[in-house]
Amino acid sequence: MQLTWHGHSTWYVRIKDTTFLIDPFFTNPKTSLKPTDIDPPDYVLLTHGHADHIGDVGSFTDSTIVATPELTRYISDDYGIDSTIAMNIGGTIQVGSGYVTMQRADHTNGYSNTYSAGGDMPSGYLLSDSPPRDAAMGNGESFYHAGDTGLSVDMRDVIGHYLKPDAAALPIGDHYTMGPFQAAIAANWLGVKFAFPMHYDTFPPIQQDPSVFAEEVLSIGGDAQAVILEADVPFDLTKNLQSLQ
Repeated sequence: MQLTWHGHSTWYVRIKDTTFLIDPFFTNPKTSLKPTDIDPPDYVLLTHGHADHIGDVGSFTDSTIVATPELTRYISDDYGIDSTIAMNIGGTIQVGSGYVTMQRADHTNGYSNTYSAGGDMPSGYLLSDSPPRDAAMGNGESFYHAGDTGLSVDMRDVIGHYLKPDAAALPIGDHYTMGPFQAAIAANWLGVKFAFPMHYDTFPPIQQDPSVFAEEVLSIGGDAQAVILEADVPFDLTKNLQSLQ
C-alpha cells in the first residue's frame, strides 16, 4: 500500500492496481500540485461536505465518488458526477483491490444546492487490502483516515480494538478538530505503527508545528511512531511495516 499526502486532509492511496483520493482540496499551502497533475483516481472518498474537503471534486468527473447517501446525492446534483457509491457508518464495500470501511467522525457538516440544504454525519475511512477482519488479524494492511474529528472513544473501543489499523492520518490543527495532544492520544488508542499529522497550516486558526505532535506521541508512549510527511512524497506503507519486523 502506498500513501501520499497532498496537504490538508487530501490523500492519494494506492492498493495494488486500485487508486483512491480522499478529500480533494489542492488549494492549500503544502502542495504545489493541481488536481490535473495527479493520475485520475478510480475512487474519490469524501469524509464530509465542507468546502476544504470537496473543493476540487469537480476535477474528477471520471472517478467514482464514495460518501454518505446525502453527500453523493449532492455531488451528483451539483457536479454532475453520476458514478457514485453511497454507504454509511459501519459499512464496508469492496472496490477493486481494496476494502473501504466507513467510520464515524465527531464534527459538523453542511452543504447546500438548489434542491436542498443541510448535512449528514461526517466520517472517516479505513482502507485495507483484505477484508477488515483479515487485516486486523495481520493478514493484510490497513490505513485509517480519521477525517475532521475530535477525540472519540470509538478510536479506542472500535477502530483500535477490532480493526487494528497499521497507520493513521490524524488532524492536529486544533480549533476545528483535535489538536496535537488529543491526536497523540488517538494514535495511542488506535495502536498504529505510524501516525501522520494532517489538517494543519492551511488557515490561520489551524497553524501548528507538527513536531509538537511528534513530541506528544513520544511522551504518551505506545507503539506509534509519528511521521511528519512532506506533501506529494509517497510513503510506502508495505516496506515500512516490513522494516519493523
